[in-house]
Amino acid sequence: DDEAATACLACGGFVLTAALVAFVVNIAILVWVARDAKARGIDNAVAWMLLVFFAGVPGLVIYLLVRPQGNTVCCPSCNNKRLQVSARCPHCGNT
Repeated sequence: DDEAATACLACGGFVLTAALVAFVVNIAILVWVARDAKARGIDNAVAWMLLVFFAGVPGLVIYLLVRPQGNTVCCPSCNNKRLQVSARCPHCGNT
C-alpha cells in the first residue's frame, strides 16, 4: 500500500530528525560544560563532561549546583572568560 509506505517513511524521517537534534543539543551542552568549567578554574572539565554525557539532565543539574559560583568576565590579557573573583586567569595565568 503506497499510503502506508509514505506514512512509515514520514514517521522514520521525523524520528531521525529528532534523534539528530537531540545529538546536536547534547554536543552543545558538553561544549558549554567544558568551557564553563575551564572559565571557572575547574581542573577536571573532562570528568564533568563525562558525567553530563552519561547522566544526562541529572548530571547537568549536579554540575550547575557544585560548580564555583560567581560572574565570569573577560580576561584583559587573553580575552577568555574567567571568574571575576579569581586571582589568576585559568587560561593564561595572568592576574
